[in-house]
Amino acid sequence: MQIYRTSFAFRNREYPIGSGKALQFIYGSKQAKTKGGLTATTATTNVYRSEQFKHTMEDIRSQCCSPDEVIFGPDCRQSLYCHLLCGLICSDEVQIVSSTFAHSLVHAFRTFEQVWEELCRDIREGVLSSRVTVPAMRAAVSKLLSPNPGLADSIHSKCSRLSDWCGVIPELWPNAKYVYGIMTGSMEPYLNKLRHYAGGLPLMSADYGSSEGWIGANVNPSLPPEQATFAVLPNIGYYEFIPLERPEARPVGLTQVEVGKQYEVVVTNFSGLYRYRLGDIVRIAGFRNSTPELQFVCRSGLTLSINIDKNTEKDLQLAVEAAGRLLAEERLEVVDFTSHVDASTEIGHYVVFWELCSEAAEGVLRGCCNRMDLSFVDAGYVGSRKAGAIGALELRVVRRGTFQQISDHYIRLGGAMSQFKTPRYVAASNAEVWQILCGNVTACYFSTAYSSHVRRACRGGI
Repeated sequence: MQIYRTSFAFRNREYPIGSGKALQFIYGSKQAKTKGGLTATTATTNVYRSEQFKHTMEDIRSQCCSPDEVIFGPDCRQSLYCHLLCGLICSDEVQIVSSTFAHSLVHAFRTFEQVWEELCRDIREGVLSSRVTVPAMRAAVSKLLSPNPGLADSIHSKCSRLSDWCGVIPELWPNAKYVYGIMTGSMEPYLNKLRHYAGGLPLMSADYGSSEGWIGANVNPSLPPEQATFAVLPNIGYYEFIPLERPEARPVGLTQVEVGKQYEVVVTNFSGLYRYRLGDIVRIAGFRNSTPELQFVCRSGLTLSINIDKNTEKDLQLAVEAAGRLLAEERLEVVDFTSHVDASTEIGHYVVFWELCSEAAEGVLRGCCNRMDLSFVDAGYVGSRKAGAIGALELRVVRRGTFQQISDHYIRLGGAMSQFKTPRYVAASNAEVWQILCGNVTACYFSTAYSSHVRRACRGGI
């Protein structure tokens, strides 16, 4: 709650808001009992169920439009529909549009594209759609509904005028000041689509933390998410930093880090119950009042490696973005993506799975496959590709809705939609997710980017 209040103070100085509400796409997950009788749940669910959370949201003028029965509903699809409906009912009061992650925001408005006419009908008639079947959720939202043909007509008119849903957020929520959520790291691939929905509204990255402990507040809210920095709050936990250039070295403290250098973060909570390597790589962007400002770089684990190549999640993201620019020329986009290393043959190769917004021409996809292959610039990868030690990159296109199936799978296991992150690497040992991906493949393409190099290498006897 302290970090929420701290970052709000900085946000409110840049983008002041009055009394109002927040359209928050937040979701609780199931609670379970351990053998010892303790309640176990996800970190975000624990926060949302706290009375302190509700009081804090009131204090920082971010009360959720939706009742608790929606937030903690057992069916996240029904909850999403009701979040959208409650947000439209309160459209003039909404000053913030937010979710835990950028992915959830994009998913919400992709869903809105499909259900907006049904939402208009609910508002016009004052009767909740039959798609909402959870009794408690249905009763709570029905109390907010009454026939409002004027609002329904206004929403319908505005949606009909939009071009490809560009600027839908400020169009339907005219008093919204910004869009807020975690937008760094694995959330960066969703920013282009989120900007499309947000029109001219600022995108603002939420604070930096993890389930193990919060770390820093975004005290520079005017920076775009790609440049966001987070000031460490030293009274929340004890923080150490392992130098990336000397991973065998002892961790250093807050005052010993150097500007411009990269570190892995270690968190110890003040109860001393754990000391935890987060696996996050950060760069020291500077200092504010003697506390360092961190810029998130990437996760420390390698995503893709076959030979001497080392490509991180960030490298994968950059390769997909480079190829995505070819798609953009055709007014197409990547909905989501993941990767795999196929080592089932003597010469292994990278596999990248794409879900697209609509069908693309074969020639375009072959070009995208080549562009991705060439965009992995790690010297070990380039050298291995030229020598034929790593095979041609493979692009597999999957059916629409494939990544929603993956999300549904993790939620069935007890995860919260608020905390879902698309896995950027899937091993064959992750059997259920692997089956979902392979069972939805509609087309495969192999890169020809290094064909001439491989032919020369073969003739040379490699």
